[in-house]
Amino acid sequence: MKIIITLLLVSISLPVYSVGHHSVKGYIKKNGTYVKSHRQTNPNRTQRDNWSSKPNFNPYTGKQGTKEPRR
Repeated sequence: MKIIITLLLVSISLPVYSVGHHSVKGYIKKNGTYVKSHRQTNPNRTQRDNWSSKPNFNPYTGKQGTKEPRR
């Protein structure tokens, strides 16, 4: 019974973590550079919530954002 409850709670909470980002498959740019598959935040009208913007950090790599967000 405890296992069923635990699985139910986990399955309910999983979609919460995937709301603000998505997967991007690897691709080749026009100049021939290969971009590895990665995860990125969903597009919106601000840069303040992007993982690469200061003071945010990427939860998958642990790296701190370095870009100044536009106002």
